[in-house]
Amino acid sequence: QVQLVESGGGLVQPGGSLRLSCVASGSIFSIYTMGWYRQAPGKQRELVAAITSKGDTNYADSVKGRFTVSRDNYKKTVNLQMSSLKPEDTALYYCNANLVSQMQRRDYWGQGTQVTVSA
Repeated sequence: QVQLVESGGGLVQPGGSLRLSCVASGSIFSIYTMGWYRQAPGKQRELVAAITSKGDTNYADSVKGRFTVSRDNYKKTVNLQMSSLKPEDTALYYCNANLVSQMQRRDYWGQGTQVTVSA
């Protein structure tokens, strides 16, 4: 059984910062890409940032220069440092990992952590 557990969400004022963390646990053979998606009410889930096992990163245009994704392959964690937050960043943020477990490779998701940017 594989689990992704997120932490670090909350309420922050515009211009503030938050750090999200996600740890993967369970019967994991290897992890490929890890990343963060978000879904705002009435909108589709979208990619925020992703990072490969080699450290290559990909960001949504809307967060470039404000968010930084990082990972620790040994600890099986991925983090998202968010700065200069805007009200439009408000969403439920999901951790994602593409990994091999029980000889199968597929995507796993966390339960989501709420980020609210409001004065």
